[in-house]
Amino acid sequence: MSGDSDATAAQAQVSADEAPDPRPRLLLVEDDRALAPLLIEVLQDDYLVDHAPDGQVGLHRALTREYEVMVIDRGLPAIDGLELVSKLRARGIINPILLLTARGTLADKIAGLDAGAEDYVVKPFEIDELLARLRALLRRHSEATPTIGIGRRRFEVRSRRVVGGGEAPVDLSGKESILLETLARRPGRVFTRPELLSAVFDSNDTEGTVDTYVYYLRRKLGREVVSTVHGLGYRIGSL
Repeated sequence: MSGDSDATAAQAQVSADEAPDPRPRLLLVEDDRALAPLLIEVLQDDYLVDHAPDGQVGLHRALTREYEVMVIDRGLPAIDGLELVSKLRARGIINPILLLTARGTLADKIAGLDAGAEDYVVKPFEIDELLARLRALLRRHSEATPTIGIGRRRFEVRSRRVVGGGEAPVDLSGKESILLETLARRPGRVFTRPELLSAVFDSNDTEGTVDTYVYYLRRKLGREVVSTVHGLGYRIGSL
């Protein structure tokens, strides 16, 4: 009986370890050494928070990892917040962005929105207001883009299911879903293995894990779902 109990406990632990974290991933780009730790502490109850201390680091992380939402300070070193937002939009990043700023004039707000931000919060602000605005951004974004087209089929992001094309629906695991979404949201881009490792997997995984999950997707959806670009990496294919 003891052996059976141990086996059951081990299986439960494996299942718990494999369960994806339900929190959306958020990129915080903030150089204020007093404010940044406070925001991280408040946000991490509801979000998986990555912090970048300047615009250059923020640009690199936004281009190499998938985020559901971004909070960007306007006055950043290296790359200004407005310039960072413009660069991200020019690179095809469509995820919602909220700007933080000490500048509260109408002209400043218009400049932030014109750069590509969806919302604008003026410092000092109430934490509850910031959290409410982030929830609203995510809600509007998820309602606007509930599916991603992949050839004749559709990937339903929230249900982690591929449907259509005259085929039976296919359910994906958490990591399979994140990998497919990462590739499918930027259909013209070739992702290197290190980029996919950083964007999708855990710090203790290796580049071989990327190849393994590409194999899993191909096994479930067909070889054409992910194209290999020899010497470079992978990009989304077609279905």
